[in-house]
Amino acid sequence: MIPDQVQIWLLENNHGATVSSKPVGGGCINNGSLLTTDQGKQFFLKINLHTPADMFAREVEGLLALRVDGGPRVPRPFHHGPDFLLLEDLNPAPRCSTYWRDFGRQLAALHNHINGQFGFEHDNYIGSTPQPNPWTADGYEFFGEQRLRYVAQLCRQRGLLRQADLQAIDKLADHLPELVPGQPASLIHGDLWSGNALTEANGDPAIIDPAAHYGWAEAELAMTTLFGSFPAEFYQAYEEIRPLEPGYFSRFPLYNLYHLLNHLYIFGRGYLAQVQSVLRSFA
Repeated sequence: MIPDQVQIWLLENNHGATVSSKPVGGGCINNGSLLTTDQGKQFFLKINLHTPADMFAREVEGLLALRVDGGPRVPRPFHHGPDFLLLEDLNPAPRCSTYWRDFGRQLAALHNHINGQFGFEHDNYIGSTPQPNPWTADGYEFFGEQRLRYVAQLCRQRGLLRQADLQAIDKLADHLPELVPGQPASLIHGDLWSGNALTEANGDPAIIDPAAHYGWAEAELAMTTLFGSFPAEFYQAYEEIRPLEPGYFSRFPLYNLYHLLNHLYIFGRGYLAQVQSVLRSFA
């Protein structure tokens, strides 16, 4: 059902009354629908009746933060409440011929927005998992404490990790300065897997469902390889704007440990073997 607040907002803002609501698949956390009004306007509606009360508000903050000059297209948020988010419909089209090159350059432009500290204005969510973002001067401390150790403890509380796994994660977090080159705090999407890389009406790049914060740019690029890598031309175009330290691909599994732990926490033991494989690789 369409929330009354959405219907009222559409009418009060002269967009008309909803005449159709078409379910849109692809999400694993929220339910999505494409709304059409009697004025022929379209909107994208996300609904989740069991979400934390601030989750969509935090998503709005992330979407607004990512709307930077030269960056990928981000849908405009129109209205939200505790259990819904009304967004611009991107009207996705097939990818244009320069999609991956454009996307690489645009993501580099986004990452060139640098902050003096790691974190974000508020804690937010990655999927349905709380994501703490306290302002932190040191990137190693931020990733070690607020990413690896934080979500590992959540997994341990659910009985999904052994004490030995926790100890291995602690050891890895302690040795991050030896494994990861120094990087500034870049504005990143935070959950950039292939399912969150879409197109807009012209087939140009667009990104959705952020877990935005200031973090390591390499960690963002790492997630683009987690569930099927982006094409090589994407990374080549990225480096035209923002060169990377040699060997960055070899560090990607380390960064993706955070996301694997999060998937372990959300979806269960099917991700445990991958978590333990990464821990063995960097032991």
